[in-house]
Amino acid sequence: MKKLTLLAITLALATATSAYAAEAKDNWAKYCAMCHAADGKGKAPMKTKDYTTAAAQDEVTDDAAFKAIKEGFKPAAGPAMKPFADKMSDDEIKALVAYMRTLKK
Repeated sequence: MKKLTLLAITLALATATSAYAAEAKDNWAKYCAMCHAADGKGKAPMKTKDYTTAAAQDEVTDDAAFKAIKEGFKPAAGPAMKPFADKMSDDEIKALVAYMRTLKK
């Protein structure tokens, strides 16, 4: 009985985690890809970072990425990023930051 309960809990967590990852990928496609590209390489004319590189990933902490997504960001060069607090919950933003980390090659 204990093994069955443990198996059920493990399966439920795996399903929730994969659904959460899919949602983050969908949010990337919906809100981020237009500037940062679907694969995270960034778009040259916009001067957005190539998040497939370790260097770009190392330049931003999870907290800074969360804040930029939630509150917006104005870089020294290039266009400003609008805030997405009205589009995503804090948990969705955290999942999006985690998804961005998976783009590093």
